[in-house]
Amino acid sequence: MNRPISLVLCLAAVLPTAALAAHDEVVKPLKTVVGSVRYGKDLAALKLFAGDEQGKYLCGAEWEKGTADQRKEFTQLFQTLFGKIAFPKVRKNFENLDSITYEEPKVDADKAEVASTILINHPLKKQELKLKYTLSNHGGWKVVDVAVLGDSMLQGIRDDQVQPILKEGGWPHLLDLMKQKAKELDAQPLK
Repeated sequence: MNRPISLVLCLAAVLPTAALAAHDEVVKPLKTVVGSVRYGKDLAALKLFAGDEQGKYLCGAEWEKGTADQRKEFTQLFQTLFGKIAFPKVRKNFENLDSITYEEPKVDADKAEVASTILINHPLKKQELKLKYTLSNHGGWKVVDVAVLGDSMLQGIRDDQVQPILKEGGWPHLLDLMKQKAKELDAQPLK
């Protein structure tokens, strides 16, 4: 066999496998998050969120002004609150989950975006949700943000809650309010 042809045949056999492996590497954490939330394994889902990346986005320039302890506490409180507030709502929708289709990830170095379509088969109507996940890779792919029908989850939280609170009273005020909210939700455990 001619060498250039055999090289092309080898590449043709290997490249789809490599592309599929890259796709699976990025999409697997998303599938795990969905499955974990759906079946009440909230702590497992939260491990696949990039807490520090979320904190940097939510706090903006204030992130670097916070101490290491403040940033760590913020990340822990945010994940706790997020899991206790958002996951039960998502789980309720997933009771009627029909299917999820993930598109090919768009990867740029240590960042990736993955679009998906979720079909919810409610008894009264079918619903199609278009989501776009943003992930980062620092030792494994983790979810940074989810946009539902184009609306970023983090942007809404940042603009409507975190930034106004930081402007009003800085890190101490933000952490105090987060602790108060976490205490209100103490009866609702993360599993």
